[in-house]
Amino acid sequence: MSTAGDKRPIIIRRKKVVHAHHGGAWKIALADFMTALMALFLVLWILSVSSDEERQGVAEYFSTPLTSAITGGDRSGSTSAIPGGGPDPTHSDGERARIDLRQATRPSEQERQFFMDVQERIERAIELDPELRELRSQLRFDLTREGLRIQVLDTEQRPMFELGSDQVAPYMRNLLRTIAPLLNELPNDLSIGGHTDNVPYAGGYRGYSNWELSNDRANASRRELVAGGLDPGQLLRVSGYADRVLLPDTEPDDPINRRIELIVLLPEIAEAIRNPVVMETDVSTVLSETAEDASGVPDDAPPVENPEQAIDPEQPSLEQETTSAE
Repeated sequence: MSTAGDKRPIIIRRKKVVHAHHGGAWKIALADFMTALMALFLVLWILSVSSDEERQGVAEYFSTPLTSAITGGDRSGSTSAIPGGGPDPTHSDGERARIDLRQATRPSEQERQFFMDVQERIERAIELDPELRELRSQLRFDLTREGLRIQVLDTEQRPMFELGSDQVAPYMRNLLRTIAPLLNELPNDLSIGGHTDNVPYAGGYRGYSNWELSNDRANASRRELVAGGLDPGQLLRVSGYADRVLLPDTEPDDPINRRIELIVLLPEIAEAIRNPVVMETDVSTVLSETAEDASGVPDDAPPVENPEQAIDPEQPSLEQETTSAE
């Protein structure tokens, strides 16, 4: 039987576990991730607010060869990765031709400034008229490869023409006649285009469609510009596009697709419209070359008067082959 003196104290020994030192590597990784994420959103924001021309310029800037960037040489130098330069075999002739064509039709810095001045003059003239000032939201200015494009957009509340008709609304007439003198001062040729939405044309005589309607509205706009003082000889092209050229990010039946566009053409574009490049002058030449390739006999080969003369004397005839076989 145990007594009180026999009780032994219970000793609990707790082992101390020393953890390894916590490093700060995760902080560096997190900082790198946040920096990359910020750069990504910054690039996305820049792309969303920049125009097509600005994005094209940035792309051309970063496509500069590394050797040219280091030595300060011409940006249009060789882009070949092979030492010694030379043409890049990864680019086809067709691709290079398309790039050259885009560069040839791109407005120069002087032309950009000229078109910006034209836009500012038109905007100032609109601001001076209280009625036209309300149409400012329906005007769009942008620079395309053809030149300065001025678009007058339609809305449900303020249509430019009577419904299903080429009758110009009074405020549209006032707008066209206001900008006509400003356009008349320019040395550039003009192009007028009419557009509609995809709502089928329900009225009018049989066979009349959005094609005729868009062309008639473009022609009605031409008449108003001429009535406002525009020289008729300055107009180079009047076209109707129906609903075939819709605005980006719009539905086909959106009223905003009903619009009139005026383009102040670049001189080289106007010259290309007047004198298009002819790839082949004579279609019969192409057809004859195709037939010659298919038959293997040139068209200018002399005709054979005696069929027997067409037999090669070196080639044994069927009769000679039979005799030799016997």
